[in-house]
Amino acid sequence: MLNRRDFLKTTTLATAASAFPLICATSKAPKRNLGVALVGLGYYSSAELAPALLEANHCHLAAIVTGSAHKIPEWQKKYGIKDSNVYNYENMHTMADNPNIDVVYVVVPTALHMKYAVIAAAAGKRAQTVHELRAAAMIAGPVLLTAHRSGPPH
Repeated sequence: MLNRRDFLKTTTLATAASAFPLICATSKAPKRNLGVALVGLGYYSSAELAPALLEANHCHLAAIVTGSAHKIPEWQKKYGIKDSNVYNYENMHTMADNPNIDVVYVVVPTALHMKYAVIAAAAGKRAQTVHELRAAAMIAGPVLLTAHRSGPPH
C-alpha cells in the first residue's frame, strides 16, 4: 500500500505524463527532456512537484513563476534554475520567448487557475493545472480557445 507521499509523487508524475499524449503513446523517448515551469511555489510545488521532477526521466524543472521574491534564491540553488528562467506573475507572458519551457504547471489557488493557464496558453505553452482543467468549462473553454488562437506549442 502506498503512503500519501508516494501516492502524490506517483499521481503527479502520471498527471504530468498525461499532458504529453504523444510521449505516452510511444515507447520512444522524446528528443529532449521537456521543460516544466511551475507557477506558484507553495507547499504542493515545493514538497511534491519539484522533488518528483528531479526523479522524472523525460521532463525537468526548467522555470519558476512566483510573487515571493524571497523564495527565488533557494529554488535557484536547489534546482539549478537560471535567472532567465525566473518569472513573476506580471511578466510570465514573456516565457513565450523561452524555448526551454514546454509545459506550464499552474499550482496556485483554484480561483486563479484560469487566469494563469490562459497566460501560459497565450505564450504558446501547454497549460496544466492541479485540477487538470477537466471539470469546469468556464476554465477550460478560454484556455482551449486561447491555445487554439496561439497555434501549436513552440
